[in-house]
Amino acid sequence: MTTLLEIRQLGQQIWLDNLTRTLLAEGGLQTLVNDGVCGVTTNPAIFQKAIAGGRYYEDDLARLKTQPLTAEARYEALVIPDVQRACEILAPVWAASGGSAGYVSLEVSPALAHDAAGTVRAGLRLHRAVGKENLLIKVPATPAGLEAISQLIAASISVNVTLMFSLAHVDAVAEAYLSGLRSLVAAGGDPGRVFSVASLFLSRVDTLVDKALQPKGPDCKLLEGKTAVALARLAYQRYHERFGGAGFSDLQRQGARPQFMLWASTGTKNPAYSDLLYVEPLIGPDTVNTLPDATLTALLDHGQAANTLDLEVDAAQAQFVALAEAGINLTEAGESLQADGLAQFAQAFDQLLALMK
Repeated sequence: MTTLLEIRQLGQQIWLDNLTRTLLAEGGLQTLVNDGVCGVTTNPAIFQKAIAGGRYYEDDLARLKTQPLTAEARYEALVIPDVQRACEILAPVWAASGGSAGYVSLEVSPALAHDAAGTVRAGLRLHRAVGKENLLIKVPATPAGLEAISQLIAASISVNVTLMFSLAHVDAVAEAYLSGLRSLVAAGGDPGRVFSVASLFLSRVDTLVDKALQPKGPDCKLLEGKTAVALARLAYQRYHERFGGAGFSDLQRQGARPQFMLWASTGTKNPAYSDLLYVEPLIGPDTVNTLPDATLTALLDHGQAANTLDLEVDAAQAQFVALAEAGINLTEAGESLQADGLAQFAQAFDQLLALMK
């Protein structure tokens, strides 16, 4: 049994944070799914890197450039078949899980991050274009994104909420999901057909907080490298409270699923830290961890599977108290990180569209 399958038995899904035609054409994704990978996430930066360096795109891109299409339309024509193929590879996982695993994520344009109506239109259009039940439409956790998330869930569209960096984001996203479910049920829809994950980005939190701690003296040195794991553990406690309590029971009786927490940005950026810092301490039921290639390789090579996510919750709370006493506002840090993340995705998307021209 692979480490991935051991983790799956503990209730967590491991997804791959990558999708390329090389993985599809040469059987790499199928092999990973056979080994226990339960889903795939993508974003503009992933597709930009894949298309810029992938030989399998050249002929299709040359053909698309002869057609009177916008750069964005060419991009979608190039990647939607890949997303469809990935959905097909993961369809047996989706079916076997009853629709709680086996998903592939496709993100709306970063240009729509502050446009709720535009995000809804794009989400509905991409959902129709892909035409697969195990597709997640990826939407950022901006104020406009939250509004769009509620409307997409109400329209029975499954959603991956991205670019979350704080407990404030966790709470707001969960409320948007629940609002959408209530609207769906009120309109006579089936909430059991909807699945959603809330993607909390981790390594970037430690990078920002560690930098802020460095000038604060030797006592604060002990706080470095611990914030992101603490954040995830506290977010998971809120997941328990929100979806395990009476407030969700009515929706659950009607078939609604909890919105799983997903750990994103899980490649360790500081070489002084464990290469599995955002994996091994965060294994627990009803969660997803999406891993870049290097982190997935490390997990398969030397990772240990054990339920760890509910451990050391008091220490996580103490970390947040200590950071506040050191003058670090994690809610403000989350807003800053989200803005930076939006800018990075927008830049990657612009570079991606430049390849289409």
